[in-house]
Amino acid sequence: MTKMKSIFSYSVLIIASIVSIFPFLWMIISATNKSVDVTKGRLLPGTNFIENFNNLMNTVDIVPALMNSAKISISTTLLSLLIASLAGYGFEIYKSKAKDVVFNILLLSMMIPFAALMVPLFRMFGTISQTVPFMGIDTLTAAVLPTLTTAFLIFFFRQSTKMFPKDILEAGRIDGLSELGVFFRIYVPTMKTTYAAAAIITFMASWNNYLWPLVVLQSPENQTIPLLISNLGSSYAPDFGVIMTAIVIATLPAAIIFFIMQKHFVAGMMGSVK
Repeated sequence: MTKMKSIFSYSVLIIASIVSIFPFLWMIISATNKSVDVTKGRLLPGTNFIENFNNLMNTVDIVPALMNSAKISISTTLLSLLIASLAGYGFEIYKSKAKDVVFNILLLSMMIPFAALMVPLFRMFGTISQTVPFMGIDTLTAAVLPTLTTAFLIFFFRQSTKMFPKDILEAGRIDGLSELGVFFRIYVPTMKTTYAAAAIITFMASWNNYLWPLVVLQSPENQTIPLLISNLGSSYAPDFGVIMTAIVIATLPAAIIFFIMQKHFVAGMMGSVK
C-alpha cells in the first residue's frame, strides 16, 4: 500500500513538473526555429537562433527597453522593501486597536482591481505633469510610484515579524540603540530571508508589469521590455522566432535573480528567521 502511494505521488509530481516546465522549454526551442516552424508547433530545436537574434537587433532597439525595465524594477524593489518592511514591523511591534483598524482597511484594498484605479491615477499624474514634470505622464517616476508597495507585501512582512524574537529588540534598546537603529542594525539583518523572498516577488512583478507602463509611458524611448515585445507581436506579419528570442532575453534577468536567491526565497516564504 505504501509503495503504491509513493508511485502515485511521484507520478503526479512528474506530470506536474512536465506541465510546468513545458512552456519554458517550448519558448527556448521556438527561439531557435523560423517563424513558420513556430506556427506549425515544431518541438525540435532548430539552427535559426543567430538569425533570429540578428533580426531582433536590426528590428528594434532592445537595450534601452531593458535598461528602462531595470531602472523601474530595481527602484521599485528597493523602495518597496524599505516601505513595506517598516510598515510591517510597525504594525506588529507597536500594537494598538487603531493600528489594527488601519491594517484591516489596508487588507481590504487588496480587493480593488488595479484596472479600477488606472483612470484616477492617470488623471492625477496628468495634473502633476503641469507642476512637477519629472513625476508626470511619460516618465519612469510615474511608472514606479503607484507600484511602490502593496498591501500583500506589508501583510507578508507583518506575518514574518511574528516569528521575530522580540527579546533581541529589548536587548538592543537596553544597549542604547534608537528605534531606527534597532530596525536597521538588528531587524533587517535577522530577516534577510524574508527580504530575499519579498525582493524576488517584487522584482518579478515589476519586471513583468505591462498594464500601467502601457498607460503612462507614451514615448518609444521610455518603453519597457514587455511593451517592446507587445509591439513586436502587433505587426501585420509578426516573426514568431524573433518574438520568442526577445522573450528569452527578457526572461533571463528575472530567472537569474530567482536562481541566485532560490534558497533564501524558500526559507522566506516558509517564515523562517535566521
